[in-house]
Amino acid sequence: MEATIFPENFLWGGALAANQCEGAWNEDGKGMSVADCSTYKAAVNQADYKAQNHITCDDIKKAKETDDLQLYPKRHGIDFYHHYKEDIALFAEMGFKVLRVSIAWTRIYPNGTEEEPNEKGLAFYENLFMEMKKRGIEPLVTLHHYEMPLYLAEHYDGWFQRPVVDMFVKYCRTVFYRYRHLVKYWLTFNEIDSAFRHPFTTMGIITDRYPKEKQEEIIYQALHHQFIASSLATKYLREIIPDARMGCMVTRTLTYPENCNPQNCLLALKDNRENYFYSDVQVFGRYPEFIQKYWSRNNIHISMESGDKEILEAYTVDFVSFSYYMSMVSSIDAAKKEKVNGNISQGVKNPFLDVTEWNWQIDPTGLHYSLIDMYDRYRKPLFIVENGLGSRDTIAEDGTIQDDYRIDYFRKHIRAIENAIEDGVNVMGYTPWGCIDIVSMSTSQMSKRYGFIYVDLDDLNTGSYKRSRKKSFYWYKKVIGTNGGNLD
Repeated sequence: MEATIFPENFLWGGALAANQCEGAWNEDGKGMSVADCSTYKAAVNQADYKAQNHITCDDIKKAKETDDLQLYPKRHGIDFYHHYKEDIALFAEMGFKVLRVSIAWTRIYPNGTEEEPNEKGLAFYENLFMEMKKRGIEPLVTLHHYEMPLYLAEHYDGWFQRPVVDMFVKYCRTVFYRYRHLVKYWLTFNEIDSAFRHPFTTMGIITDRYPKEKQEEIIYQALHHQFIASSLATKYLREIIPDARMGCMVTRTLTYPENCNPQNCLLALKDNRENYFYSDVQVFGRYPEFIQKYWSRNNIHISMESGDKEILEAYTVDFVSFSYYMSMVSSIDAAKKEKVNGNISQGVKNPFLDVTEWNWQIDPTGLHYSLIDMYDRYRKPLFIVENGLGSRDTIAEDGTIQDDYRIDYFRKHIRAIENAIEDGVNVMGYTPWGCIDIVSMSTSQMSKRYGFIYVDLDDLNTGSYKRSRKKSFYWYKKVIGTNGGNLD
């Protein structure tokens, strides 16, 4: 085997989310989730990047009145619900050590309020995890990945109301007990920092119900409830599965100053600190002082129950996982500068970086930077659970898919991880996003493809759903087989 810097137990694999891959949105007792209200957006460079996932009361009403799959692509996904054995076999062929998936809350408790769980939903995930284990693949399971029960969004104001904490904890305890012999790696909330980018998708907050001047306070209150729920989930995981490990999951949106102007440097410092706020709470077990001062200055009042501070402090996470797709630039002259969007974020364009068709900046060096910075801050193992390139793939006349651009992207990012490990960073693993083509989170497109495996399906739900190996499939298989020793 080629020489490698990666540890022997490094967890190579890929990542998926139930709402983007499973389909079967109304089968076997599943309830509607917030994801079932997401519609297909053809535009890829919208000026109002947040509008891509803004859902109103009227949007929800329309979604509930139709069974349409074409306008609501997340309802069909790639039909992983019925194809999972075939897909797991392909992942095993690549040599996956781990597969990140999520549990759809609405398959276990369709509305979130039921006394008893849905046995068919529990059985599906049990069969999925058993199939993975049979193939030598460890499940890495996200408990809440943009799949909140729609009923809770409508009747409990999403995570704004405290009773939802108890409902979530009940769901967590249910799946911990059921899968205690199958799953040892867990994540609480996917990209919990996305609360302000898309509050409906992240926490079931229907913003047009509230006056604009109260929305920020409402989102912070909902965040507090998610932080408490994360800590309580960690508490019960340790009681039910003592050898399991719980991680938080955040978006790492690294921000550079536009130049060495001290004002730009200070602005970037503050932007990065805000990005870290969400993992700080889950790692250190307390709210940072700058957030508390911000609440005080802006007359934001967060309701906390007796014992909340102690819960946050007592049950912190075991490791920090994050998504990394791009970096951003902060500038005191941002209003005059060209902008780029990405992952429902926006920043000043970096002239030193290339961008994808969807205007996401490509910065592998930023991953190296982020790994060092995060490890120095937290001193806990890090896990890169999302990273990848969305691109339009073309099938050649001979049936092959020559996605060298994807190979080049991953090669550079894996080398960045290797460099970080050489610099003393403890990295647990790497699970590229959408390891098989899935429906895009932001625009609900199929044509924006991330996978090593091609799925014959277009944006309008036309296709055979047939799976095909891309050139990158064989390349990644070689990377895993040599534990990162051969990236050529």
